[in-house]
Amino acid sequence: MAEVTGPISTLPGHRRGSPDGAVCDEHPDRPAVVRLQGETDSFGCEMYDLCQECFDAEKKAEAEPDIGKCDWCKTDEQALRPRRDIDEGSHGPVYYVCAACAKKDEDAIMAELSQYDNDEDFDD
Repeated sequence: MAEVTGPISTLPGHRRGSPDGAVCDEHPDRPAVVRLQGETDSFGCEMYDLCQECFDAEKKAEAEPDIGKCDWCKTDEQALRPRRDIDEGSHGPVYYVCAACAKKDEDAIMAELSQYDNDEDFDD
């Protein structure tokens, strides 16, 4: 059965090793080889234990992009990726955004960080 966590900073699709003795959520007669992070929000996420067959099927499905409406620009039929708003913190809600919005956000973050590159107002 899928485990539910508390707040977590990683995004959907994150993989980690499965706990010792864990079995596949779909095939209880098989050992789990990986724990996959599923649906995620600011309260936590669901973790799925997968056997090798289920993990291979999941990797194949991940190769196809999620298509839908961007949470930020509201444009339909976009390839989406999970992303958090840096101002909301690493445990904030997960948004599904298009490449253009992700790039715009990254550029804004880099522009803000570059303001501190030449800041000589610090103690050595």
